[in-house]
Amino acid sequence: MQQVQHTVGYKVVHDYLTGKGFHPFAFQANAWQRIHELQSGLVNAPTGCGKTYSVFLGAIIQYINNNPNTYTTATKVGLQLLWLTPLKALAKDIARAMQEVLTALHMPWQVSIRNGDTSTGDRQKQKKQTSEILLITPESLHLILAQKGYENTLQTVQLIAVDEWHELLGGKRGVQVELAIARIAALQPKLMVWGISATIGNLAQAAQVLLHSVVPHKYNMQWHSLIVQAHIPKQIIVQSILPLTIEKYPWAGHLGIKLLEYILPVIQQSTTTLLFINTRGMAEMWYQALLTAAPDLAGAIAIHHGSIEQSLRIWVEDALHTTQLKVVVCTASLDLGVDFRPVETIIQVGSPKGIARFVQRAGRSGHRPNAPSTIYFVPTHSLELLEAVALKDAIAENAIESKEPLCLCYDVLIQYLCTLAISNGFLPQVMYQEVIKTHCYQELTQEEYQQVLQYITKGGKALQEYEEYHKVTITEAGVYTITNRRIAMHHRMHIGTIVSDVMLHVKFLGGGYIGVIEESFISKLNIGDTFTLAGKNVTLLHIKDNTVTVQKSKAAKSQIPSWMGGRMSLTANLGNKLRQVLNTNTHSTHPEMILLQPLLQLQQELSHVPQANELLIEHIETKDGFHLFIYPFEGRLVHEAMATILGYRLSLLIPITFSIAMNDYGFELLSDQPIPLDDSNVYELFTADNLLQHIASSVNSTEMAKRKFRDIAVIGGLIFQGYPGAEKKAKHLQSSASLLYKVFTEYDPNNLLLRQAYTEVYNQQMEEARLRDMIQRIQQSKIVITYPKQLTPFCFPIKVDSIRESLTSEKLVDRVLKMQKALAQ
Repeated sequence: MQQVQHTVGYKVVHDYLTGKGFHPFAFQANAWQRIHELQSGLVNAPTGCGKTYSVFLGAIIQYINNNPNTYTTATKVGLQLLWLTPLKALAKDIARAMQEVLTALHMPWQVSIRNGDTSTGDRQKQKKQTSEILLITPESLHLILAQKGYENTLQTVQLIAVDEWHELLGGKRGVQVELAIARIAALQPKLMVWGISATIGNLAQAAQVLLHSVVPHKYNMQWHSLIVQAHIPKQIIVQSILPLTIEKYPWAGHLGIKLLEYILPVIQQSTTTLLFINTRGMAEMWYQALLTAAPDLAGAIAIHHGSIEQSLRIWVEDALHTTQLKVVVCTASLDLGVDFRPVETIIQVGSPKGIARFVQRAGRSGHRPNAPSTIYFVPTHSLELLEAVALKDAIAENAIESKEPLCLCYDVLIQYLCTLAISNGFLPQVMYQEVIKTHCYQELTQEEYQQVLQYITKGGKALQEYEEYHKVTITEAGVYTITNRRIAMHHRMHIGTIVSDVMLHVKFLGGGYIGVIEESFISKLNIGDTFTLAGKNVTLLHIKDNTVTVQKSKAAKSQIPSWMGGRMSLTANLGNKLRQVLNTNTHSTHPEMILLQPLLQLQQELSHVPQANELLIEHIETKDGFHLFIYPFEGRLVHEAMATILGYRLSLLIPITFSIAMNDYGFELLSDQPIPLDDSNVYELFTADNLLQHIASSVNSTEMAKRKFRDIAVIGGLIFQGYPGAEKKAKHLQSSASLLYKVFTEYDPNNLLLRQAYTEVYNQQMEEARLRDMIQRIQQSKIVITYPKQLTPFCFPIKVDSIRESLTSEKLVDRVLKMQKALAQ
């Protein structure tokens, strides 16, 4: 095939770019050539280097080459480019950039957006008149698959682009993408699929998962050959905001706000700043703190997170483009590739807990080729300065985390088959051959598939007596279809794989919504209590159905909402770098380490500073009892699992009970009697022998599986969540799930969804694979056991976390100050 550079389409696009003073990068030209050859692939390039254009302009070049005489006049040519984005915030910015190019090239194409924010009217317009480019989320794409005659819309698609593929990989939304690609590929045999990713460790596997159903000879494919990689150096400058002095006994969360005075000059000297906070609750707190410290920011500061009302989020995104805003306090809602060109400064408050996440956020500044990205790191407690050094090392070595793909998600498959049954229906064996082409379901057996079909037609073995679970009927021609309008309506309302706590809409008494709040938070408030949402202090007036009515409050103090899942866990890569940072004198010249020297010296005097090949264990006796502190630096999820397993194993030696606390650096076992762990048995206690058995015995895996089963049951359509505005309460959903769990356990113990619930508990909540890796590492390490006379700098933050839940924030501060004063004496 001829070189793309010699084609009409390339000349048209090249002239456009030249006119704007741009020249294609080698990786962009490479992608255009592969698209010209009708290949699929994955583009990997640093943030701000034109990944979007590498695929978008490739599709444009291809269309012009196929239609050289009519590309400026032909209209209504059908959907050509389907662009999947994981976040709603991405779509508007990308659509704006695409439409600008199409207008300049005199192409009469239209770009439209379809996601959860798209109005019913716009959806109807899209159905009547299909645009040539559609930007869409995975959930909305599955909603299209639920429409009768969807093939008329999708069979003209030439290329599917999956933006920010690393964000979808490893989650059930990624599985939705796999299934949708397999369906569209069956309609369009020449379909091209291109992934776009900036930061991911397992690139070859990422390509394999995405392209599994469209690349021929997939089992022999060298997947790395499908990657188009940009070799453009991207400098990331990490600057830590350092306090003048540090507390030798640190605790999480208290330091960040104290550094506000050092952050304000950075904000003032920048055109626009994104200030990233890990949780929505802390974002609300920082927004208020910034306004209080700098009242002149009023009107130039905004807050952006997923629980804020849609129109406000859109206004913030638009205001960033027009430089109306000087600073935006945000969460992961602005993490991904939104090209906010005016943004020149990024501030990260608190550890991002992952290298890829930190690099992604840093890339929001200097969002141009060859421009350095600067990110300011604000520690929320002293020990997070260690993470700043670890992040610098990881960036220098490009030690980006991998995302493990999911396999055999039966709940997503059940939902998907019901989606197809609503529209055109499907022939079971034809669909089986299609489904097993995906990476997720390549190992799906005929027996498992028959069980899935039995669920959707008869409710499975356990529920066959209940007609409400007989959703799918089989026609005389053998087509599986849903004809019941009520069942179809219920299914369409809840297509998706994101399951969270029930959200209540918050609106002012005089009208106007300001956002959503989780039921679990609002249920703890009394009428008249004040809380903060979208940067506003509001007073709770009443709750009716699923609406919380409030009025503005002038109260100086208010409660900050807490949203579920707010606390992220340290990744394996960052944990590994953190252990290396502690090696003696390795990083002694770093300003962070110089500042930390008094803390590290005190830790060494009282106990020990562990090296990378050591595990530190501290036995400490206080008036509270006998403490065992252990520091694997593996993240709170792994520590929680290991703490419960270790507690169980110790209880086999003598009758003993424990309370448990943990953070990302270590964990604590506290008992009222001496804990029988020493040099004679420590390696036996940290063994992988009988690990699964001990997990089952120590962790309340049954209760964890019940809660995980609730999510699976919702995704699989076994539980109806309620109508919009009248959703079922979380406790009702959980009770329904618990009842189904009990029925399946008794009458269908080999149930696929039960098996999936336990698999997800072990793999996701407990990170069993990482737990085994940690135990193996400990077996090869030197275990250092010390007996300090008092709490140490390393154990102090774990101790504070153990009392945090039982105290208000003000009482906690008082308690911590007393503890610090006593330790300093």
